Amino acid sequence: MAPSSTHRRARTAAATVCAVVTVATAGLTAGFVAPAAWAQPATPTAAVAAPTPDPFANLTPDAIADRAVDATQSATSLRITGRVVSEDQPLDIDIALDDKNNCTGRMKVDGGTAELRQADRITYLKGDEKFWRVSMTSQGVPPPQIDATIELVEGRWLKITPGQAGSSDLSGVCDLDALLTDLGEDKDERQGLTRGPDAEVEGTPVATLVKKEPGGETTTVSVAQEGKPYILKMVKTGGEEPGTVVLSDYDKPVKVVVPPADETVDLTKLDPGTRA
Repeated sequence: MAPSSTHRRARTAAATVCAVVTVATAGLTAGFVAPAAWAQPATPTAAVAAPTPDPFANLTPDAIADRAVDATQSATSLRITGRVVSEDQPLDIDIALDDKNNCTGRMKVDGGTAELRQADRITYLKGDEKFWRVSMTSQGVPPPQIDATIELVEGRWLKITPGQAGSSDLSGVCDLDALLTDLGEDKDERQGLTRGPDAEVEGTPVATLVKKEPGGETTTVSVAQEGKPYILKMVKTGGEEPGTVVLSDYDKPVKVVVPPADETVDLTKLDPGTRA
């Protein structure tokens, strides 16, 4: 029997949703590892006295950076807040993730908001109407298809399983190991640093490492001076994309609440070719 018009519309909407998810989330990993993608106005941090003794007193700025990357890569979990850019579209994020591919948080694009959760490698995404409308409009989706998609997903969580369209991009957002591996991949970016005034980030004393690029761009990295030398903040000023990324909640448990089944839309049952 041929699928009903309702199921054909649902399948078309499902394909649209996955395409939008792929584009909307692709910028998250890029924004974390590439300073050029940070795009949130930077907030200056007041200078403070360094702890006594200074844990980095005998290290060069480049050596401090190496130690900070090593420590950050050892983290079992962390929280990322800030703004990234995907194809010239600013995307605000606040996501906690761990080394077991669990994550929870939210993203905002042009006033629209979506929540993201992942547990047991199953991803759940719930966006408000503006999030889906703005995202799909930016991808050139026809208005009737946008309306059909919003009707399908309004007030519900999309349940996206491994191997489904869009799942790899969403899983990448929640892949802490991949994010941290990328963080230390380009060692050249950590050379030629100078040490700026010591400061504080959310009450923790930090050493500040500064790198100035041709054209007036300046990147400042804040490294914890107490406990492990985690990276706590990265700020970029000057250039076309100034911004700030804050890393916090290192090694804290990430608790993910799986949405109830009656509040989800299982896209595996709506893929093209699946019988109604």
